[in-house]
Amino acid sequence: MTLDDIKATIEKAVPDSTAYVLDPMNDGQHLQAFVISPAFEGMMLVKQQQMVMKALKEALDGPVHALGLKTFTPQKWEEARTQFGL
Repeated sequence: MTLDDIKATIEKAVPDSTAYVLDPMNDGQHLQAFVISPAFEGMMLVKQQQMVMKALKEALDGPVHALGLKTFTPQKWEEARTQFGL
């Protein structure tokens, strides 16, 4: 599964979302994802991440060894995005 496939899977599963999927170690196994969606408003962080991880269950059964996941509402993303260089 490519980074674009993972991005598309997330964006399909999480309503009105934008996802950034990075491979910071350039090894295809240790990925990082940032997911922004208004659907996360009022939702506990653990529930936000469960929503994303449920969609990625198949991808994580394969070659991906680790996924660093950060979820944001649009407002929180605007406050935090510069620290991630995105």
